[in-house]
Amino acid sequence: MDYFIIAATTVAGLYFHWWLYVRIKRWSDRDLALSLAGSDPLKREYMLQRLDSAKTQKVKRRDLAAWLEREAAGYQAS
Repeated sequence: MDYFIIAATTVAGLYFHWWLYVRIKRWSDRDLALSLAGSDPLKREYMLQRLDSAKTQKVKRRDLAAWLEREAAGYQAS
């Protein structure tokens, strides 16, 4: 029974740390996209769409900042 408790708490702890890591990664990516948009609400929406597009295109995390900067530079205000 002791081993079961140890195994269960270890698995729960590892899952929690993985979940927290994924959330922080998503928050930081979203924060990067919004920081490049500034205070313009239309550009903020555009940058969030570009972030979703980067995820579907599977842009690597190390290339994401440069990719988002290029997309922000290509933004055309309507």
